Formats: sequence, C-alpha cells, structure tokens
Amino acid sequence: MTGIGIVGCGFVADLYMQSLRQHPDLALVGVFDIDEARASRFCAYYAVQRFDSLDQLLRDGRVRVVLNLTNPRAHFEISRRCLEAGRHVYSEKPLAMDFSEAKELVALAQNRSLWISSAPCSLLGETAQTMWRALRARAVGAVRVVYAELDDGLVHRMPYRNWLSESGAPWPYRDEFEVGCTLEHAGYYLTWLIAFFGPVQSMTAWASVQVPDKLPGEQLQVASPDFSVACLQFKSGVTARLTCSIVAPHDHELRIVGDDGVLATRDCWMYRSPVTVRRMMRIRRRQFFLPWTKRFPLAGAGNPKPLARGAAQMDWCRGVSDLAQAIQEGRKPRLAPDFCLHVTELSLGIHNAARSPGNIPISTTFEPVEPMPWAL
Repeated sequence: MTGIGIVGCGFVADLYMQSLRQHPDLALVGVFDIDEARASRFCAYYAVQRFDSLDQLLRDGRVRVVLNLTNPRAHFEISRRCLEAGRHVYSEKPLAMDFSEAKELVALAQNRSLWISSAPCSLLGETAQTMWRALRARAVGAVRVVYAELDDGLVHRMPYRNWLSESGAPWPYRDEFEVGCTLEHAGYYLTWLIAFFGPVQSMTAWASVQVPDKLPGEQLQVASPDFSVACLQFKSGVTARLTCSIVAPHDHELRIVGDDGVLATRDCWMYRSPVTVRRMMRIRRRQFFLPWTKRFPLAGAGNPKPLARGAAQMDWCRGVSDLAQAIQEGRKPRLAPDFCLHVTELSLGIHNAARSPGNIPISTTFEPVEPMPWAL
C-alpha cells in the first residue's frame, strides 16, 4: 500500500476521492489546502486528516506520492516543492503553464531519482485500451487520418455557478475560463493518440477567443482561447486533426480512418464508451462503407466500473495507482515524465496559437508506452 497526500481540496479533489475507493493499494494520509474553510469542509465530509501547511504534509514520512490538485497556475511551484522534499508527484494537467517550467520539473525529478506523472489518465481506461488493441490487431488496416473532437457546448451560457462537488466546492469557473479549454481538455485525446501512433514530429495550430465576455460584469485576467484546432503529423506517418472548444455543441467523438474501415468511439470521458468498427466494402468499381457497425470486444470488461459523475464516467485515480505500482515494482509509470512532457508541449503549443498561429516546432519525444496487462 502506498501513502498519498492531496494538495488542493477544490472541485476536482472530490472526483479523485470517489475513485480512491476502488484502489485499496492507495492509502490517503491527509490533505492540505490554503483555503482553511474549504479544507475543513472537505476533511469533515470525508473524515480525513487535515495538514496545516504544505511543509507539514511533506514532513510526514507516510506520504510517498503527492497529488497536486491545485489551480493550474500553481502546479509548477507546488510540484517543485514536493520533488525537492523527495516526494513523487502526480499532477493534474498541465504539468506547468510554461513549457520551460515543465521541463524543469521533469529534470528535477530525474535528478532526484523520483517520478512525476500527470493527468489525464483516460489512456488507462477500458475504451482507450480497447481502441489500442483494435489498432494492434489492424482492425481497420493501415491508419491514414484521425479526427478527434472535444467540444463542450456553450459553457458560458450554462448554470455553472450552481455546479457543486460532492463536498460542496463550487466549480472554479473563473479559473476554467482563464486557463482555457485547450489546456483543460486537449490531453484527453493527445494522450491516446501519441500512445497509439508515437511522437508528434510537427504541428500546425490555430486558436481564438470567440466569446470574450464570458462573465458579464466581471473581468477575466486572461483571455484564453475558447476554440482551437491543430493538425498533428506523427513520425509514424499518421495525420490527426484535434478540435477543442467551449462554443460548439457537445461532441467528444474520435474517428480513426484506415484503409479497411473506421474505428470510432463517442466519448473519451466515458471509460466504457463502446468501440465500433465500420468496414469498407467494394462491389465492382464502387467502394463504400457498410451501413452497420460492429462492436469491438471491450478490454477489461471485468474491471470495477467507474462511478458516473456529471458528464464523465472516469476512474480518476487510475494514473495515481499505476504510478504507485511503478514505484513498488521498480519500473517507470505508463504516464512517464517524457510522455507527459510531450503532451504538455503539444497542449501549450495549441493553446498559445491564439497569439502565434501556424507551424509549431516540437522538441520532445518519449519512449513507447506499455498497454495495460488486461488489454494485451
């Protein structure tokens, strides 16, 4: 059993707490939040220990892994302090808001013989692993192009001020709008695509702010893009288009087009979203898609089912658990530092395309990721 500590008791922390129940290999030692009222409410609800400071949490020898669930703009500083204190880190996305800071964290972890890993961990879910298995089985032949959608509707028109977590924390709408949908959401499909097809060698991106006045009567400190689109060229030869927005109607579909058909799923936020194959057929001089689809057998069907929370059905702690197991087994985690740094570079590149659109050079790469044992 691996002892963990949580820093940040906001909205997302409740999602981790619900998933934590499915991981007896993880033992929550305690939590810390700079907001004393929020920390007290969280600790009272879940009956967990509250630390009075980050230093107090880091001095507790039972804590081997720190979950950094703070505001994204605090990720770098909190993770840096945890690594300097000799703790492994699992951070919410992104690793940092600046690429040079993300590289600094990865280098610091390596120098201290520690691991730093990052959300999202949906790559370790049943749907992603099933799609990966189908690709390894060449279910649609040679892959040519991928379309990935991450649209969430007109969020600024939704009743987001009424959204509360289970322990009563409000949805951090100001932070969400200021950080932007690309940094918040692009990783859900970027992690899948680079695991499936390898490193990205070049990228062209464009982003914009379509709704500048998201908070009538209030001023946002940062006008982050609410729409972005990127074309990714993988070293393996596959090309993908990724679109993120909080403007267009909800659409989380992924379509992988091969010579022999299309592999697809409807939603990356659902760990058990069905994976379908629509095959090609040729009759005389014509070639067309069959009018029906076939489900590819779900990998890990016997795994515990994630609990539904809002628009998602994810096991938020699966990445934390894999990190803990990697520490115990003396191996690298599947969401390894080089993998997470590549995701961070891509996400930041797309996000920053609002001020510098066009071709974006990519400097990072990563070692291949291993599928989950139950998906081989």
